[in-house]
Amino acid sequence: MTERPAQRTPNRQLAALIAEAGFSNAGLARRVDQLGLEHGLDLRYDKTSVTRWLRGQQPRGTTPALIAEVFTRRLGRRLTAQDLGLDACAPVYAGLEFAATPEEAVDIVSGLWRKDSGSHAELRKIAFTPAGLVVPSRDWLIGRADDRVGRAEAANRVPPQGRPAVPRQRGAAERGPGQKVTGGDISALRSVGELFRTLDNAYGGGHARQALVRYLEHETEPMLRGTYGEQTGRRLFAAAADLTRLAGWTSYDIAAHGLAQRYFVQALRLSQAAGDRAYGSYVLMTMSRQAVYLGHGREAVQLARVAQQGVGTSAPPVVQALLHSVEARAHGVLGEVRACTSALVRAERALETARGGDEVPYWARFFDEAQLADEFGHAHRDLQQFRAAAQHAERSLQLRAPAFARSRLFCRVVLASARLGLGELDQACVLGAEAAGQAAEMRSVRAVEYVRDFERRLEPYKDAAPVRGYRDKVAAFG
Repeated sequence: MTERPAQRTPNRQLAALIAEAGFSNAGLARRVDQLGLEHGLDLRYDKTSVTRWLRGQQPRGTTPALIAEVFTRRLGRRLTAQDLGLDACAPVYAGLEFAATPEEAVDIVSGLWRKDSGSHAELRKIAFTPAGLVVPSRDWLIGRADDRVGRAEAANRVPPQGRPAVPRQRGAAERGPGQKVTGGDISALRSVGELFRTLDNAYGGGHARQALVRYLEHETEPMLRGTYGEQTGRRLFAAAADLTRLAGWTSYDIAAHGLAQRYFVQALRLSQAAGDRAYGSYVLMTMSRQAVYLGHGREAVQLARVAQQGVGTSAPPVVQALLHSVEARAHGVLGEVRACTSALVRAERALETARGGDEVPYWARFFDEAQLADEFGHAHRDLQQFRAAAQHAERSLQLRAPAFARSRLFCRVVLASARLGLGELDQACVLGAEAAGQAAEMRSVRAVEYVRDFERRLEPYKDAAPVRGYRDKVAAFG
């Protein structure tokens, strides 16, 4: 005699919330599918799926978290999967939310750190989704700094989706939640950021990315859950925003684009808690650069303009130059010659007005004549204005410090592509081979992709002697 399957219990919590929200079964399914698209997921739920959930079937994977987010948006209050009578799940695709409070922001970003630190390969395969850029950039633009971020006492908090925190064994000198955060702690965060930034510039994002994420999990999260006053809290959130943006930048460099996107969104939210509007604009500029790299030019333009609107005209000239150059790159990838040229001119004029005594944010100090020439070179290459691209790329290489090895590699590839566009095949292949050799020494997918892009441009000349020589040199790099 075969055993009958256990009867499922109807999900009355979900039924009540569907009624409160005024959803039909088909309407709920449609909204879950739409939210899935925002998170890079191709879901195909329908009214029958919702009927099954109401009868007690548990949706799989990340769907419970998506359903909870649908109701959160509709009803205007934070709901978890358990509030809907669904099993809690690890929201692998979470991270695009722009949190309502600093406490929620800490929960979301720390969950991201923990999952990434745990070597979840699936996390690094998440797709980048342009739709996921809209809400965070809008909420940042119309939002303001949080009224309070200080924490007078430690609170026992539950991570998102009701997942209990896993206790870790700590040494005597290791920080635990609830401890007081000092100015020295924040200085340490800043120093760590400079260290990882230097490693990234020289050796690529893959070199120490995982170490950075573990530092965020084991050091930064306990600080955020510690005790601190308002002023210290703002500085702490600012430092955490910077490290989180850097985690996104290094993820971007290894082509973990969906993960990088989530880090950038969370860095944007942390910068709001810090009350640092200018740094928020820098995060948006970073997001715009990623969109340019991935070919989403229209979204890149929008992000660059939101960044400009967010800081207005009060930013230092160097920051203004950076803002305009980022917009120029976005127009360039769209082939919009007039808009690109206009933005480049604004960037150049802004940098010309900069003075040595200007107070420049630490994150903008890299933007100098070498970087401006680099931006010009990339933009002119994208517009197929190869002579101008070559001139600016050469100038950037002359001015750029050796410590910025990856940027020099990118610029060398731009110069190689420009020489190729001018019909100078021999010189193009020499430059391309130099870049390929440098890419072989780095842990940077972007560096490899730059070289591959050059090789695609070489394809029409594949039988020419210089190209055969190029291939032989590259093959020798292993």
